[in-house]
Amino acid sequence: MKITIAGCGKVGESLTAILSAEGYDVTVIDEDKSTLDNIVESFDVITLNGNCASMEVLEEAGIKDTDLLIAVTDSDEVNLLCSATAHSLNPKLHTIARIRNPEYTGQIYKMRDTFSLSMVFNPDRQAAVEIDRLLKYPGFLKRDTFAKGRLEIVELKLEEGNPFCGTKLYSLSEKTKCRVLVCAVVRDGVSYTPDGNFVLEEGDRVFVTADAADLSVLLKEFGIVTKKAHRVFIIGGSRIAFYLAKMLSARGVGVKLVDRSKERCEELADVLPPDVDIICADATQTSLLESEGMDASDAVITMTDLDELNILLSLYADSVKVPQIITKLSRIEDGKVTDSLPIGSIVTPKKLCCNNIVRYVRAMRQKTGAAISVHKIADGEAEATEFIVDAATHHVGEELSQIKMKPGLLLAGIMKDDRIEIPDGHSKFEVGDTVVVVSGRDGVILELNDIFAD
Repeated sequence: MKITIAGCGKVGESLTAILSAEGYDVTVIDEDKSTLDNIVESFDVITLNGNCASMEVLEEAGIKDTDLLIAVTDSDEVNLLCSATAHSLNPKLHTIARIRNPEYTGQIYKMRDTFSLSMVFNPDRQAAVEIDRLLKYPGFLKRDTFAKGRLEIVELKLEEGNPFCGTKLYSLSEKTKCRVLVCAVVRDGVSYTPDGNFVLEEGDRVFVTADAADLSVLLKEFGIVTKKAHRVFIIGGSRIAFYLAKMLSARGVGVKLVDRSKERCEELADVLPPDVDIICADATQTSLLESEGMDASDAVITMTDLDELNILLSLYADSVKVPQIITKLSRIEDGKVTDSLPIGSIVTPKKLCCNNIVRYVRAMRQKTGAAISVHKIADGEAEATEFIVDAATHHVGEELSQIKMKPGLLLAGIMKDDRIEIPDGHSKFEVGDTVVVVSGRDGVILELNDIFAD
């Protein structure tokens, strides 16, 4: 399968890494030659230096024989023109475009056929939605939802004094008083796929599968006190901040938004509801944060353009005992750097949109039994993939204890109609069921039958 990626910024580079590692035939186009030189050194792909929206450049890239174009340049307009031009050269081409400008949101969806778009994504809005979900359900560092919202993989951290430190996993369900399954554990920046004898330790980040209805029980038993945010303090006036402030205001949450740019503050004041308190000031001044009552907020979200500044501001929020902290990171991805820092939940926009695009690509490759959702967990060291069992699936109706699966895989959940089952050896899956499979980073699962050893 041939894929062309137009634009090689943060998202383009991440997609190049993921898709080339999965064996796709990838061509990358960008106007910056030095960026392409770095790509060639790191990945087994073809590169082309030129204007992504140029018909000549697209033809040289072999667009007429390409299956999918992903347009992720820094310009919405170039992405639209690139998609339309490429589709005119190859009418069978699938096209995905990144569109970030809020002014285009409505018309793009109305004009998708005009621009020949198979899929449109907005990483800023996706990040805002993710942050809003974390604010609605505090206590978890991260939540990934499967099976129409009925099954979740959540991330928890075992702080000092947590009663489950020293607990072996085989006894966890009994102690938590609900059916849970630990899919992965990150300890000191290293990801583990644990068995029942794995012992939890202080500082572990634990990725747990549970029925959505059991999550509140899980939090209570873990000793994590949660309180929904009513006062939110946002640092940074990015597009993500715009989308998030609008969402929070719509459901009655008080919002203070700080940005140092007078021009940006004026722009936000024109488009955000009047109950959003916009403050034009330098958030690195602790006197400003104190006078504006950051320490009295229920949640602080740091989303400036600098990862390092976001980390420092989140550390300060932790020092004044803000209950919930969310940190946006764009570049720093090493779990060993951030794992030991009390900076709360980490949201990385490029990872969110890459997951959606990878799901689309895999669905194109495998029409039958393809993944319907893909989520990276445990700092990208593991992957949770959702499938629907169909007539072509092997071992339908057999007990899991009788099925030989490939090593390093875990069946994390089965949804039967509206009932969620955390599987054990006696569990079975039937045609129409939804199943969630967790695999290591090297065990890419393209279709459900890939999990079986026979």
